[in-house]
Amino acid sequence: MTSTTSLTNADYIIVGGGLAGCVLASRLKQGNSSLSVVLIEAGQDPAGHPLTTAPLACFAAHHSDLDYAYTSVPQTHLDGRSCYAAAAKVLSGGSAINYGTWTRGPAVDYDLWAEEVNDAGWGYQGLLPYFKRTENYVKSPHIDQDQHGSSGPLHVVSVSESNPKRRYPLREPLAQAWSELGVPRNWDSNGGSPLGMAELVESWRDGKRQCASQTFDLSGVVVFSSTLVRRVIIKGSPGAKTASAVELVDGRIISASREIILSCGAYRTPQVLMLSGIGNAADLTRNEIPLMVDSPEVGRNFHDHLALCIWWKLKHPERGLALGTAAWEDPAYSIGLPADWISFQQVPREILGKALEADGESACNHSLVRPERCHLETLVAYAPAGAPIAGVQIPLDGGYITTAVLGMAPTSRGTITISSSDPFVDPQIDPNYYATEADRQSLRYGIRQALRLLQETNSGTSIVDDELPPAGYPMLSANSTDADIDARVRRAGNTFYHAGGSASMGKVVDTKLRVLGVDRLRIVDASVIPVPIAAHYQAVVYAIAEKAADIILGSTEY
Repeated sequence: MTSTTSLTNADYIIVGGGLAGCVLASRLKQGNSSLSVVLIEAGQDPAGHPLTTAPLACFAAHHSDLDYAYTSVPQTHLDGRSCYAAAAKVLSGGSAINYGTWTRGPAVDYDLWAEEVNDAGWGYQGLLPYFKRTENYVKSPHIDQDQHGSSGPLHVVSVSESNPKRRYPLREPLAQAWSELGVPRNWDSNGGSPLGMAELVESWRDGKRQCASQTFDLSGVVVFSSTLVRRVIIKGSPGAKTASAVELVDGRIISASREIILSCGAYRTPQVLMLSGIGNAADLTRNEIPLMVDSPEVGRNFHDHLALCIWWKLKHPERGLALGTAAWEDPAYSIGLPADWISFQQVPREILGKALEADGESACNHSLVRPERCHLETLVAYAPAGAPIAGVQIPLDGGYITTAVLGMAPTSRGTITISSSDPFVDPQIDPNYYATEADRQSLRYGIRQALRLLQETNSGTSIVDDELPPAGYPMLSANSTDADIDARVRRAGNTFYHAGGSASMGKVVDTKLRVLGVDRLRIVDASVIPVPIAAHYQAVVYAIAEKAADIILGSTEY
């Protein structure tokens, strides 16, 4: 990996050295060693940073020097509360600070994506080779071998396969509780059909984080870290615009003889587009930015997974059941998230149908009610996870666990806009959380299921005393009113860090990831995902980047 400040020209310039940017840079250089590839990242190199090695350091990465730590605009449907929005500010992007959860999501979501853009290549079968190319999946006898890769650079492994000594005491009691609730076991949730209770799968290797800049070979790639791009320079006449160079905030200009690729993520990619004069004319005029390409969908269609964490006081903390206990002396307990199971569930069609009607939509043939859809994810962590983000004080003393309930198929859509032509000013983030009745009914159902899991099953009630609500809020149960559940969501609901859609395929880019209206400019990151995927997005973005490399290397334009 080479770094220089004197370079003025390259074949390919990749703006954003996150997960997607690192993969793309590596694959382009490996695919054609004669290419000159420049990778520009605003954040620092993660090498040697104390928060980018051990998995459990992910909790400390929030609001650290590796996190932009954005704040949303006040959320209309969350009592006007502004929400935290994490975004990696580091070479390797989310792979340097994320929680390591590895979920692809259901095949039907990708097939909806393919239908949306009229290109089967973005359906599940079209993306499957790229999922596999990324993975070195530790396979058990229970999974479909054809669904998983075995020679990719990323080590992917389930909790039980990660270390024989990693046996959390609540593993079997929780499995029993899910069984009592009627949720079946799924032996391979990453095989395209995740519904059911599955073992957590993670992207750690021998208890170490796999940063994309270190896992993917960047030899021969010129890497600029701690370097912010002001804009992409667009040349040409109306109707014949071409991306020719990037301007850095210090005034330096680097020209691209082939292409410029934006991989800045769902928050910053639309910001860079708008700073470059590509976007909604009203947004640009308001910020006195000359309009180069009127692209009204830039920053629109933004989607994210809203989650609610429910915290529980353990009945027998002296048994060493959760993070913070002195009983967890073996290092095996720290080589991944303190969790075993992840449950994917559907909301009953009747509930969704009424919610869609309340939103003015017909449930007939609506994509949300397709039988394979996954509306909810529930993860039980053996720690008070998410409490600091929600402003709830819970000690890390081994006495508490968390149930995180995620809305995985939101119909609410938000926006990413700008308030200034200054690239140092944060983008304006409006997820528009909890705006539709479909989203509210889905999360209510998931929350009630999570409450039943630990309050109404024999195994669950043997684990916890009861839930620990935020100060001034009543304890919840499955019989709580919609109003009480909504009040809790408004108080403590937050992102689960799966932002996407703000430069959507079919609206801002075509199916070759080319920005509409501008030659030699592409986008490769989560901002292109046109529909929410019921997944943790790192697996999705790795596949997007792998596919993008094939598209670009296979181009005959140059």
